[in-house]
Amino acid sequence: MQYRKFGKLDWKVSALGFGCMRLPVIGEDQSKIDEPLAIKMIRYAIDNGVNYLDSAYMYHNGNSERVLSKALKDGYREKVKIATKLPAMIIQKAEDFDRILNDQIEKLNIGKIDFYLLHGLQKTSWTKVRDLGVLKWAEKQMADGKIGRLGFSFHDKLPVFKEIIDSYDNWVLSQVQYNYMDINNQAGRKGVEYAASKGLAVVVMEPLRGGKLSKEPPPPVAKVWETAHRKLTPAEWAFQWVWNQPEISVALSGMSLMEQVVQNIKTAGRSGPNTLSEQDLKLIERARKAYQGLTPIPCTDCKYCQPCPHGVDIPRCFQAYNDATIYDDLTVGRRMYNAPFFKPENHADKCEECGECLEKCPQHIAIPDWLKKVDMAFKMDAPPRG
Repeated sequence: MQYRKFGKLDWKVSALGFGCMRLPVIGEDQSKIDEPLAIKMIRYAIDNGVNYLDSAYMYHNGNSERVLSKALKDGYREKVKIATKLPAMIIQKAEDFDRILNDQIEKLNIGKIDFYLLHGLQKTSWTKVRDLGVLKWAEKQMADGKIGRLGFSFHDKLPVFKEIIDSYDNWVLSQVQYNYMDINNQAGRKGVEYAASKGLAVVVMEPLRGGKLSKEPPPPVAKVWETAHRKLTPAEWAFQWVWNQPEISVALSGMSLMEQVVQNIKTAGRSGPNTLSEQDLKLIERARKAYQGLTPIPCTDCKYCQPCPHGVDIPRCFQAYNDATIYDDLTVGRRMYNAPFFKPENHADKCEECGECLEKCPQHIAIPDWLKKVDMAFKMDAPPRG
């Protein structure tokens, strides 16, 4: 296992972190974790050098932390740092902070949570918990020894990311969605650089974009990988792209199979900052462009169409639809479309076909027509078609 700097802390983190959001389950019920297998996988990872485990209050309908606590018995707790998260999106009042934290400590069965993150921050949820006094509350929890250090995970745009970082001097880490397809999405590459410049550890979630970058690639992308001077799996190219960047502290992987744990540990052992050649980076850039060439809606996320007078988040609707098409995965597109941070009042079905967006779009996209397709795709079983 390779180890990397963790922001300003005097501690080295394993290049690979174990994300406990996609533990193996029994059947299709995400709340029913296959506990013996999950515990075996987590302990195998720890035995092979993984020292950062990431969970959250809402993962597996509240059962992720409970199973993680079982895996940490028999001396395993002392070998790792544990991160879990306060679900900002469901907080209603300040009293919720104590209630949820105490529940998490009980489920995890540990005296102190090493890293406590405000979960999935975006503009609205950040403003809400900030105004409820979450930072002052967290300082008290650190003083009382219930949590070690404070961080946040993030799902919004770069200006909001910078605002959150600049609002508090004692952040230790920021967790961001980041991969070779998302260099300009959410915090993106500029956010990674900004966080690192402020001394924060950068924890990467979705290095494989929810597993989409590890799937059998579509023909145009497969042709790119076939030209590589060295043969890596699509998953390894994606991981190595993240680990190549010295600003990154750890890449999380949500693993559901033991074979994924074994392979990802081997891949992490071959990682390191600045280890990809210029030839490698150009290859990955070509793969990105090949994926982007499959998008049916030519939206560039310029946001000239915003704000919509009826509240539709047009760029986000189009991103969910494009992702479902590019990766041939309607389920993932629906999950993105119905995520907590994408409110129903911003969905495609709120379009009134007023035509205001048509006058503003520099790409001359038939926006109302595409919004109808988006709405139909995410309400029906048939996959979207370009």
